[in-house]
Amino acid sequence: MTSWVGRTAAEIAAAVRDKRATPREVVAEHLDRIERLDGRVGAFRVVRAEAALAEADELASRDDLAELPLAGVPVAVKDNLAVRGESNRVGSAATPDTPATDDHVTVARLRAAGAVVVGLTNVPELCIFGTTEGVHGTARNPWDPTRTAGGSSGGSAAAVAAGLVPIALGNDGMGSLRIPAANCGLVTIKPGHGVVPAGISDGDWFGMSENGPLATTVEDARLMLSVLADTETAPQSEPAMRKIAVSLRSPLAGVTISAPYTTAARDAGGVLIKAGHQVRRADPPYPLSLSTMSLAHWTAGTAVDAQGLDSRLLTRRTRVHATIGRRFLSRVRNGDSRDRLRRRMEPFFAEYDVLLTPALARRSPRSVAWHERGWLANILVNTNYSPLTPPWNLTGWPAMSVPFGTLPSGAPCAVQLVGRPGSEAMLLEVAQQLEKLHPWQRTAPLD
Repeated sequence: MTSWVGRTAAEIAAAVRDKRATPREVVAEHLDRIERLDGRVGAFRVVRAEAALAEADELASRDDLAELPLAGVPVAVKDNLAVRGESNRVGSAATPDTPATDDHVTVARLRAAGAVVVGLTNVPELCIFGTTEGVHGTARNPWDPTRTAGGSSGGSAAAVAAGLVPIALGNDGMGSLRIPAANCGLVTIKPGHGVVPAGISDGDWFGMSENGPLATTVEDARLMLSVLADTETAPQSEPAMRKIAVSLRSPLAGVTISAPYTTAARDAGGVLIKAGHQVRRADPPYPLSLSTMSLAHWTAGTAVDAQGLDSRLLTRRTRVHATIGRRFLSRVRNGDSRDRLRRRMEPFFAEYDVLLTPALARRSPRSVAWHERGWLANILVNTNYSPLTPPWNLTGWPAMSVPFGTLPSGAPCAVQLVGRPGSEAMLLEVAQQLEKLHPWQRTAPLD
């Protein structure tokens, strides 16, 4: 009997379209794996076993099954996006346990493409932090369960890295796709503003939050992005030569990048030189004010999301984050600082097609009850391990995390690719070259 666990989304969809597998077979096998392994990983808040099997049976009867790009593919959805019939708790005790009446537009597009939603994944409260733990569960890194999966799309990343699903839906407001993808050895792309419908909480963190895929291959990330964006992002037949800048500098003053991550970025640049690209060391003109700008937007987004919730039910770190953010709301809403940052970065990206950086500064923090610790402890641990992601939410430009090499612990290492607006296809093309020339192990060895 053919096993579909561990296959890519593209492979599964092709098999279902060709009637070499049924949606029920594929979904049932993944549900069995979730039941067996998720107690160790903590990826899911809710598993929709009965509903997913029923939806798989309905999918099998669709007249257009042979044309669906994600036919029969099990998918996990981050618990801040509506799934019809399920509540959205957003990692908090303060949110209502009320089932959604409609799917979020991205979930609807995945279903229309043939995907089957098997569950909603764990997030930190209000999706604020780069670690995933809270009252609804703790998502651990399948490669090293003593470490957090990252956040805030930590549950979605853990689900894919553990082989519980081949792809998952997450979103990214300050790195919330790229951080857990880098920790868990996955491919992700935070699309540029407006490429994929957002509709994340109240105002999408002032337009900084974007929905995107988590996958084990560039092909699957491209496929899922095409569905989410409702447009084709097919690779070119012959990759073009690109001008690539490699930067090993932290955007945030006082935060250093550890040797494994600088080595990964340097070595990835070497791989791309051999692939025929022009690669040079060059640093973007990060402003000294970037630290305070990032903090202002990060906290202000939380201040908006916390409005209307019973503060007594929020954790202390969330209450402090929101209180600080209220002081920045008017400054953040006018958008002037983000406009200035874009103008500052535009000449650099006129000279270079792609920026290559380390994805993180150091390995992920230990998987402990960070939600029970103070605000400052959380701020420091998040800032010190992920200083490289926020600038590209502030600009609204596309950015990827791509696995590259391993850490001394054996867990995956990763690099970040950044491009100018509209460069999603180009970033995917460069990522695919890295995958071809420096392949990675797709899922963690949990069995």
